[in-house]
Amino acid sequence: MTRNDLRNIAIIAHVDHGKTTLVDEMLKQGGIYRENQETVTRVMDSGDLERERGITILAKNTAVHYKDTKINIIDTPGHADFGGEVERILKMVNGVILLVDAAEGPMPQTRFVLQRALELNHRVIIVFNKIDKPDARIGEIEDEILIDLDASDEQLDSPMLYCSGRAGTATEDPDVPGTDLVPLFEKILDYIPAPEGDEEGELQLLVSSIDYNDYVGRIGIGRIERGSIRANQDAYICNYHSGAAPKRTKIVSLYQIDGLVRVPVESAKMGDIVCFSGAENITIGDTITSLTAPEPLEFVKVSEPTMEMTFAVNNSPFAGKEGKFVTSRQLRDRLYKELLKDVSLRVEDGETTEEFKVAGRGEMHLSILIETMRREGYEMMCSNPRVLFKEIDGELCEPMERVTLDVPSEFVGAVVEKLGQRKGDLLEMNPIGTRMRVEYSSPSRCLFGYRSEF
Repeated sequence: MTRNDLRNIAIIAHVDHGKTTLVDEMLKQGGIYRENQETVTRVMDSGDLERERGITILAKNTAVHYKDTKINIIDTPGHADFGGEVERILKMVNGVILLVDAAEGPMPQTRFVLQRALELNHRVIIVFNKIDKPDARIGEIEDEILIDLDASDEQLDSPMLYCSGRAGTATEDPDVPGTDLVPLFEKILDYIPAPEGDEEGELQLLVSSIDYNDYVGRIGIGRIERGSIRANQDAYICNYHSGAAPKRTKIVSLYQIDGLVRVPVESAKMGDIVCFSGAENITIGDTITSLTAPEPLEFVKVSEPTMEMTFAVNNSPFAGKEGKFVTSRQLRDRLYKELLKDVSLRVEDGETTEEFKVAGRGEMHLSILIETMRREGYEMMCSNPRVLFKEIDGELCEPMERVTLDVPSEFVGAVVEKLGQRKGDLLEMNPIGTRMRVEYSSPSRCLFGYRSEF
């Protein structure tokens, strides 16, 4: 059974290549807003920290309607620290829009997210964004994209579009200016496959994301792989990897996303992306199944943490001056609550009752958590970050990073000298206009604090 009235896509790209801005325009042209409605820029970045830093931290769902088709769009983060978000979101979609900055070209994170999409055999629409930038170099970067990836012949023939996310235009020919995003919508309908599955079969819904609400508790978000689901239905929670016995639960309320709001629905069927509440201890990677056929689905293994910090109760002379939550019990509850929605995070009790080990994917991942908790009124002490070593084939290994720096030519010497002191290995150095792009491989522990110094 194929559902031609539906498409599920994710937008993936490196940091700052314009994903959220493009989604803004897709929403405007998809008829989500009223004629005279006031809108904000980067509407999908709903968190305060996201808006202040100009980055996407959590993947978010929205939907637009084009012709008679509903297009579910998932806006994903670009930073490697939030890679866990991207990897699991790709299980919910049938294809991806790969956004590439027409001036910067493919960057390390572009390759990372595209590789994940190709491994799942997703179809890819390549969109060159920001083609109106004066230093756009479309011809060169077309060749760079799929060359160094293990792509099949079909994937190498991926369609290419040329967009300006800010202006809301798309065109198939870079020499002919576009007027709107219709070519992009048409390409999604033509090229991204419609969801396929057994609509009459037993229910299978893989939970790929979790939200939390103080009124209803945990809210599971996922795509229905088989069968249908309805509100107030009894079901099982199963997990492919844990091997635990299925747990019985009840789907209390059911929502579908339309535009920027969750709309309550009575039922949904194969291919739909839904949100549901009522399943108390639901976690990412669980499968909701019917009572008669508890068959869990396999889930993508999320990348492991690379660095760790110790969070402890503040015992300095200024304790109690900044926040209202200061005890170890409050700190512990808040950290373990974060695990409910962040799959890349690990929290363990420390050596004393007043400290906790928190491991994440990088400096930014942990700094976002610290700042979020500070704003919520938590007061704590944090240690310096330290990297996590791991034994692979009997050898002790440490996390390495591929560092890309765009530097004005006259400062290259200073950067090379500093990264040499920090055990960096120079991989590539290419001139781009008046700047030099330098790529290094460096141990994560040697990069602590280098961003501010740079």
